Amino acid sequence: MTILDKIIADKQIEVASRKKKTLVAELEKTPVFSDACLSLKQSLLNSESGIIAEFKRKSPSLGWIHEHADVVQVTAGYSRAGASGISILTDFPYFGGTLQDVISARPQVTCPILRKDFVIDEYQLFEAKAMGADVVLLIAAALTVEKTLELARKAHNLGLEVLLEVHNAGELDHANDYVDLLGVNNRNLKTFEQSVQTSFDLAALIPDQFVKVSESGISKTETVKKLRKAGYRGFLMGENFMKHEKPDEALGRFIEGLKD
Repeated sequence: MTILDKIIADKQIEVASRKKKTLVAELEKTPVFSDACLSLKQSLLNSESGIIAEFKRKSPSLGWIHEHADVVQVTAGYSRAGASGISILTDFPYFGGTLQDVISARPQVTCPILRKDFVIDEYQLFEAKAMGADVVLLIAAALTVEKTLELARKAHNLGLEVLLEVHNAGELDHANDYVDLLGVNNRNLKTFEQSVQTSFDLAALIPDQFVKVSESGISKTETVKKLRKAGYRGFLMGENFMKHEKPDEALGRFIEGLKD
């Protein structure tokens, strides 16, 4: 069993438990459920930096990165520093995140929020809308092509944008008309090894209808500049900022470096 297999198995149990505790009808009554979502796609197209700054306390491969990070302080700082979008992990066992993290961050930031989790059930889409997220992540490696289409269509019906994540050329068949952004994860979710070369290899294979996003393993401004020339408009970065005492200041320095 790979790490991804274990995460998905645990996620199925977790989601089933939450569905029993909180009905969809209750989620639909939350104050922000009827709010219009912000567009990450447009934010990236209009941005000079394209940085999607991630709030992540830990990861399965590294363990704790910033265990006691305050989500309000960090995400508000990210927003002020010029993030084009903010990604917030809501998986607790493997990433130290919670649903409350998005709820707490939403009033503090002016840019789109990506609810980053292992989405396997449309219930999680209702959760994302209820907590104030604008975008959801669908991971090709965790879904069938049919399930990806079903979830992406439902996300759009709820007003959410969809970031589809792939790891290789074979997963590009998950792309459909309800996908807004197509991300290439430079980290293999089965081995957790990472290489930015994956983004360069897949760049020309991604249809132009999708805004291209490179995810993970990015730590240098020169890498972002090269990826931009390859057609990428979004750059999802977490560890590079979260390992610092003040992640927002690290983001600010990185964005300044992109101007050189």
